[in-house]
Amino acid sequence: MSLLREPSAEATPIWFVTTETWPEIRAGLPPAAAAFADANGFEPKPGRSQILPSEAGAIAAVLFGIEGHGARAKDLLLPGKLATLLPPGLYRFANGPHDSTLAALSWLLSAYRFDRYKANPSKLPQLAAPDGIDIARIERIAKAVAFGRDLISTPANDLGPAALEAAALSVAAQFQASASVTRGETLLAARLPLIHAVGRAAEEAPRLVDFSWGDPAYPKLTLVGKGVCFDSGGLDIKPSAGMLLMKKDMGGAATALALASMIMEAGLKLRLRVLLPIVENAIAGNAFRPGDIYPSRKGLSVEIGNTDAEGRLILADALALADEDAPDLLIDFATLTGAARVALGPDLPPFYTADEQLAAEIARFGALSQDPVWRLPLWDAYDKMLDSKVADINNVGGGPFAGSITAALFLRRFVERAKSWVHFDVYGWAPAQQSGRPEGAEIQSARLLYDLVEARFGAPEGDSPRIVHHIVAHIDESEEEFEEEIGHDDKSP
Repeated sequence: MSLLREPSAEATPIWFVTTETWPEIRAGLPPAAAAFADANGFEPKPGRSQILPSEAGAIAAVLFGIEGHGARAKDLLLPGKLATLLPPGLYRFANGPHDSTLAALSWLLSAYRFDRYKANPSKLPQLAAPDGIDIARIERIAKAVAFGRDLISTPANDLGPAALEAAALSVAAQFQASASVTRGETLLAARLPLIHAVGRAAEEAPRLVDFSWGDPAYPKLTLVGKGVCFDSGGLDIKPSAGMLLMKKDMGGAATALALASMIMEAGLKLRLRVLLPIVENAIAGNAFRPGDIYPSRKGLSVEIGNTDAEGRLILADALALADEDAPDLLIDFATLTGAARVALGPDLPPFYTADEQLAAEIARFGALSQDPVWRLPLWDAYDKMLDSKVADINNVGGGPFAGSITAALFLRRFVERAKSWVHFDVYGWAPAQQSGRPEGAEIQSARLLYDLVEARFGAPEGDSPRIVHHIVAHIDESEEEFEEEIGHDDKSP
């Protein structure tokens, strides 16, 4: 059952209050309700909430504090916190938060629960949709994010390479996309030797899922997602603490599938291709070793400096294959490096691109959609860190520095023909509860990219969602107006 319902005047009202508006809103409350709020020490600070009872003992209204209009920074997802605080029932916004669309979306994102292994899932509060929002669009995004979170949350004993392949093919089948899978030894005949090398030691064979959707005459968008269902580190084995979250090492594939689902369900004017190299990085007698040298689809020979840097190897073959089609936009997602987390923390994934216009669009859409990312440089001077004395390239840098950058530079070697390419080094996990981001599996960057490709390439005829027009209007504004409006792995567990 959807948590977003049609507008209803019968729903319990939620009043959003600030330090400026609280006196007026308080004055409009029944005297007993105002006295109850005072007795409970309610203050109109961001994130504070108060349930107000009726004379019959039912819930009459809810107060929730948000930032004032002049606040330098506004968390537009903050109202979603209510989905984790309120008891079951139907609620409505009695007045507007800063952004009703993002508030409603955050409600759905915050209410996510991974309850596959729970006998009695908890009941959750429902929201009557605010006036003027696109219910179908919000539910489309929330459903895709939940699907991706479910994939990341599922332990590796239930989501190995075969199960992830099945999940990807189910998405393709849902939207009548044409799909193919290359498995096991056939990867060698298909000139995908790095994918084969990384995954050959696992009980379930390595594979590449490849599906395409949309009119071939439309602009080409290709998504590549790292699908390492579990990463032991290989022979360069991780410590036990480093393996605890390695079920999430297929988070890049989950992100690609979530974004693809949004795009296909919306019917955007794109020729979409999705490539998912899927493996388990296991240890056995035939595991790839430090010091081994393998060919790649691109023709470059790769020396293995560390078997725990396996994600970039499988991405290299997949990116080279994607690049042969010369897409207009090539995007890859990977839980690639602990260095990215050291630099930017778990909530702010770095991205890399040489396309200045694309980089600016990503930054803007990230801010507007509250799906934050940060650009790091493809620093040419660090390219020499990947030099090998015995092969064309090593899969790791020569020291402890700039690990996320050198990983991106490694991937860049396998992209030449794509008109634009961008790499996202995502974490795929929220270590603490936040509005719109429950603790646990997280899909990062997909929401901002859905907004971006919808605005860049266009929605279907007759479909003109408010969010896109809202964002495009911001892009046309000056930088000052924009700031005022928005208010400002391979190795990692």
